[in-house]
Amino acid sequence: MDEREFADRADRTLTRLLDALEAALEGDDPDIELRGGVLTLDLDKAGQFVLNKHAPTRQVWLSSPVSGASHYAWDEAAAVWRSTRGPDRLEVRLAADLAAACGHPVNLGS
Repeated sequence: MDEREFADRADRTLTRLLDALEAALEGDDPDIELRGGVLTLDLDKAGQFVLNKHAPTRQVWLSSPVSGASHYAWDEAAAVWRSTRGPDRLEVRLAADLAAACGHPVNLGS
């Protein structure tokens, strides 16, 4: 994947996640912002989640107060962002961490 394709795919992913997070966490009073390729989600009771695109490695990085840091590379065959350290998918890990932090299931449409 070239740099432009990565940037487009990562931007579309972050925008889609922004919309999904706003819908899924409406009752949790989240502070969500997407700026410059960085999606920040602050939950008063749970801490801060940060997703960002990392162009040099062509990865999307997640920082979570629940599971720590993880990196995701595009899996062309499955058309998903997959962990560089195992089978986890980005949306699945994020939804699980948010559910643990919020105390209720979180559906990100993954």
